[in-house]
Amino acid sequence: MKKLFLIHTINSFMDIIYTPHFKPLLDKYPELSISNIMDDTLLAETRENNGITNSVCKRIMNYVDSAERAGADVVMVTCTSVNEAAKYARRFSKVPVFNIDEPTVKEALAIGNRIGVLATLPTSPKGTIRLINEYAGEIGRNPEIITKVAEGAYDILVAGDRQKHDALVIKALLELAEEVDCIIFAQISMSMLPIPLDLNIPVLKIGEAGIKEALRLLDIAP
Repeated sequence: MKKLFLIHTINSFMDIIYTPHFKPLLDKYPELSISNIMDDTLLAETRENNGITNSVCKRIMNYVDSAERAGADVVMVTCTSVNEAAKYARRFSKVPVFNIDEPTVKEALAIGNRIGVLATLPTSPKGTIRLINEYAGEIGRNPEIITKVAEGAYDILVAGDRQKHDALVIKALLELAEEVDCIIFAQISMSMLPIPLDLNIPVLKIGEAGIKEALRLLDIAP
């Protein structure tokens, strides 16, 4: 049995993340098990401080250690706002650790030099931008990054109004699409959004790429 552990930062992770994106994998891959660790103080503290703190990093590192002790083969952090913590945690872990948005950033750099980052939380683009610049530096690139936040959409989604959330995100998406070569959805909470058919640029959803990377690291054929 291959064991994937997920570290979440929102208490609605079952409805927004696990059930739509990860639970279906259990039927498709009987050799896979998925366990969840949730601490909603991680995102709350990050939002309050307008960025990740040392305390948040330490707690995520502890959760990675706990997952490893529980037999994890791979650990994925599902929140882009705290993605820097995965970078630190994997230095001390014997098993692969990554943040869900890392594979998507690499995809975006392969598409073009004007990269749009769309989010519903102001803390999410910071982590994604850091990753873009980090990976771009490794390959000698200097991309133009344009960010847009659909203000208020995340809190509306958590309150249960997905239709209004989606309308706000689509409006921001169409505006951003005029300026870039591709767009990264900076949060998995956005990944169920249907993409307008007339959009003429790629939209990269971190849930899809993150799952593919997890399966690759687990050596499970998609």
